[in-house]
Amino acid sequence: MQIDSNVLDLATTLQVGDIVFIRVRARPFREVATATASWTNHVGIVVANSGTGTSIAESTFPLSRTTSLKRFAARSEHGRIAIARLRQPLTASQQLRLSEAVRHRMGIWYDTGFNLHSRRQFCSRFVREVLAESADIGVGEAETFKALLARQPDAALGFWRLWYFGRIPWERETVTPASLLCSPALELLFDGTVQPAHAAANRSGGAQA
Repeated sequence: MQIDSNVLDLATTLQVGDIVFIRVRARPFREVATATASWTNHVGIVVANSGTGTSIAESTFPLSRTTSLKRFAARSEHGRIAIARLRQPLTASQQLRLSEAVRHRMGIWYDTGFNLHSRRQFCSRFVREVLAESADIGVGEAETFKALLARQPDAALGFWRLWYFGRIPWERETVTPASLLCSPALELLFDGTVQPAHAAANRSGGAQA
């Protein structure tokens, strides 16, 4: 794991279509990380990167939206963040289609049931479907809860029974941030901790971006 970059420097390296992984602190998402034997439990995708800033599109609670890289990274526990890029670079037309695919998915309710086939969305499904629609590239692996949880003896089945009101939907298909992060279609560019933008500005004597 790389250590101690700052979010402003990281932003200059990003391209539309890059995938950004973080770890949010809420209990259900910590349990997602445990169930997938991974540090990450949330993911978004770069939809714009210009002089005005870097925008991350994400499916989050309560509605899908875009946010700045600075705010996205600030939500990650201990400042950890990972950046992955498609091994097959997006063409200009694919980047335009990605923007359209994101736009069509804005304002959709978050799916707390993590159902790959529901009318709602969740983060890893959002990123996976945006890339499939815009570039016909598959990232992440669809799998049932039964297959997922069978691999992880440390998964808190008691928590998930409560989460699903007493009955885990074993045959439901889902896709996870960890599955995206391990996708052979992606190349890992950065995995480390980032400092807030104000810390970098204070060190250099410059103004905040």
